[in-house]
Amino acid sequence: MPVQAVCLLDGGTLVIDGFHVFWNVGPAGEVRFPCYSVLVQHSEGTVLYDTGYDLEHVNKVLPFEKPQQTDEQTIPGQLSLLSLSPTDVTHVVNSHYHFDHCGGNHFCTNAVTVCHAAELEASRNPQPFEKLGYSDASYDLDARYELVKGDCELMSGIELIETPGHTTGHYSMLVSPPGRAPMLFTGDACYTRENLDRNIASSFHVDPVAALESMERLRQVAREREADIFFSHDAASYAGYQLAPVPYR
Repeated sequence: MPVQAVCLLDGGTLVIDGFHVFWNVGPAGEVRFPCYSVLVQHSEGTVLYDTGYDLEHVNKVLPFEKPQQTDEQTIPGQLSLLSLSPTDVTHVVNSHYHFDHCGGNHFCTNAVTVCHAAELEASRNPQPFEKLGYSDASYDLDARYELVKGDCELMSGIELIETPGHTTGHYSMLVSPPGRAPMLFTGDACYTRENLDRNIASSFHVDPVAALESMERLRQVAREREADIFFSHDAASYAGYQLAPVPYR
């Protein structure tokens, strides 16, 4: 069995306004949303898709996002629930380099970091309106990169699907455990099920047209592969997800 187990690692929560979740539609008001990482235990290694946010960084740079994160909700704390440590992670895959998806990379000192080549370049030279999103650059210290482009198979049963728009080089991930339906992790190509159902992009994007095209791509992949969709920041859906230490198999 190439894919042995999939675990969702709870990373705490943040707050943004409803007009950012549903761009120019809303309703306005604080929306508290989950942040999580995905651990895939595979016969060829231990893969971590995204690493959440760093509490100290958010409190210093983006305190208006009102972070709530316990010690157990850090990457070391979540991995300890699985009797693992960050040094056991062999591959970190970053959907993109916004601060709430790469804040725990620095813990995984033995891992190769896999990302879209265009995303790494964009994160190092962001547009003015992207600078807060890319404000945590700790991921880029002493990292060993494997740069990829387009759709690609990372390992048997782990596919990276190019879904730009939210950022230049965004990747969603499709995982195919042997005993259940494939699992499609949208990353920030689609925050919530409501975004997908109503065809509304979030306000944090570099290209809104590409963002809508990527949401259609996610629908297509889910249909063709009969996959279950896991949204990145959907509190309602998240309430029904299995969280570590309980695995999906």
